[in-house]
Formats: sequence, C-alpha cells, structure tokens
Amino acid sequence: MSENLDPVSPKPKREPDEDSLRLAEALVFASAEPVTPHGLARVLAVDLDAGSVLAALRARYAGRGVELVDAGNGVMFRSAPDLAPRLRKVIESPRRLPRVAMETLSIVAYHQPVTRPEIEHIRGTALSQQTLDSLLELDLIAPKGRRESPGRPTLWGTTPAFLAHFGLKDIRELPRREDLLLGMAPPRLIPEILPADLQAPPDAV
Repeated sequence: MSENLDPVSPKPKREPDEDSLRLAEALVFASAEPVTPHGLARVLAVDLDAGSVLAALRARYAGRGVELVDAGNGVMFRSAPDLAPRLRKVIESPRRLPRVAMETLSIVAYHQPVTRPEIEHIRGTALSQQTLDSLLELDLIAPKGRRESPGRPTLWGTTPAFLAHFGLKDIRELPRREDLLLGMAPPRLIPEILPADLQAPPDAV
C-alpha cells in the first residue's frame, strides 16, 4: 500500500536582524579578502539568507563615509569615492607600481590571456623577469594555461586580487580602451587603473 508523504518544505528565511548585520559588518571589516555570500553563510544562522544580510548591510552604509562595494565575487568596505580628494591631504598614498609594471598590468588586463612575447610586442620593448615577478608577488596576475603554439608559452591574466585592489566586480567593468585614449573613462577608474603619471603609451593599452 502506498503512502502519501507530504514533501518537507524548507523553512522560510527570516529577515536580517541587528545581530546578523553586526556579524556581517565585523566579518567584512576583519577580512583581508572580499567576503562572499557563501563565506558569510558559514557564520550565519541557517534561517538567514546571506544575500539578504549583505543587501541590508549595503543599504545601511549607503551614503556614509565608508560604503559596502562589490569586489570580485564578494564585497568589501571602501571609503566613499567623493571623499578621496580630501583624504589624500592627510593619508599617504601607497607606493605606486613602477611605470613598466603598470604598463604590463594594463596590457594583461586588456588583452588577457596574453603571453610574454605578446606583451613585449605591444610595449615595443623587452620585459624583464623582475617586472613579472613583482606582479606575481602582489597577486595581480597569474598563469592561465599555455598557448598551443611552438614553445607553448605561458598565458597571463589578472586575478581576483586585481579586481579587489581596483574595486571592480568584474573585468568587464574596466574602462573601454577607446574611452581611456579620449579621456572619457569614469573618473573613479582613471586614477585607479591608469594613474595619469603612470599611463602607458597609446599603443600599450
């Protein structure tokens, strides 16, 4: 005799409460990497939805001096973009990458996956191993396989750390190369991706 068994319905998720928002806030603040919904879910009660908690936390910080922004596959706190000019008066800017490293990074970002010979062709000059090593040590680039051509050269691409460093959710958020050359890229990205005094020549981006 068959039995009619009612399927067990999952318990509905409850709305984020103050405790869950405080917990998410502490996790994002303490984490050195962007916090993903999956990572947050590991510390939340099972009847809370991590995405809803992050959305509520984002709303709480909207318009404040520190905002919750997308970075790679997660979120992190960043100072509000409109405050940056005033903050620079009292906060020392971190040491910028040498020009050759910034040129190389911009080429990788816009042409990835790209090989070392291709980078050298675009720049019009040889690329030192020291430059590649510095970008690797900063976790801004990483090997992305090998090109199926003679010698099978290594392919290079940007990393999640690159997205987090420049406050990007996806590599597609990079300014269009055409806009960079015309000076029309969004103001938030021009000084971050290609600082004026470190911009690569037109043929290198």
